[in-house]
Amino acid sequence: MSFDTAAVLVTGANRGLGRAFAREFARRGAKVYAGVRNPASVVDEGVIPVRLDVTDAAQVEAAAKELGDVSIVVNNAGVLVEGEGLDGIQAEFDVNVYGIVRVTDAFAPILKANGGGTLVNVLSILSFVGRADWRGYAASKAAAWSLTNSTRDALRDQGTHVVAVHSAFIDTDMAAAQTGPKISTEDLVAQVLRAVENGDDEVLADDRTRAVKASLAS
Repeated sequence: MSFDTAAVLVTGANRGLGRAFAREFARRGAKVYAGVRNPASVVDEGVIPVRLDVTDAAQVEAAAKELGDVSIVVNNAGVLVEGEGLDGIQAEFDVNVYGIVRVTDAFAPILKANGGGTLVNVLSILSFVGRADWRGYAASKAAAWSLTNSTRDALRDQGTHVVAVHSAFIDTDMAAAQTGPKISTEDLVAQVLRAVENGDDEVLADDRTRAVKASLAS
């Protein structure tokens, strides 16, 4: 794939991993739309801000009508709610699961019209294993992994390549309080873009994630 002919939508693209995706796609010559709640928060040159709250179905539909040239969608937007009572878990699912559904369903016809394209879903090592203090977040990522696998089957006939991205801690604000090894956003983005180029369905970004995924078979 030549990224310099692609139009890319990245959700949650104003900071952290999403911003790294947007900047690298732009560096490689792609036309990049940054889907964010507050367009004024997008400050990088070569990145086009688009008002897009993935929990707002009307905004998602409006974005799909506006961005008819998109050939790559990166479902990056995600939230972790501290405390994780019922309201927090519902908020996590609204972004981490239902947000992916809204964006995918709105943009799948556009990807089809543009030759099939690529859908990238940013998931987590917690797709595979729970965590007591992040029970809702882990459950949402497990659900999103299942959703991604089903979406791959559903969109195969229209030629859409669906990529699942799993990693342990990433060096972003979300993981700022966590100790231990962290993968850089630049490293993770490079791995994902390589998977898109190679037609790979999955990115297991670090040793810990690969070990946990392998343990599922045993």
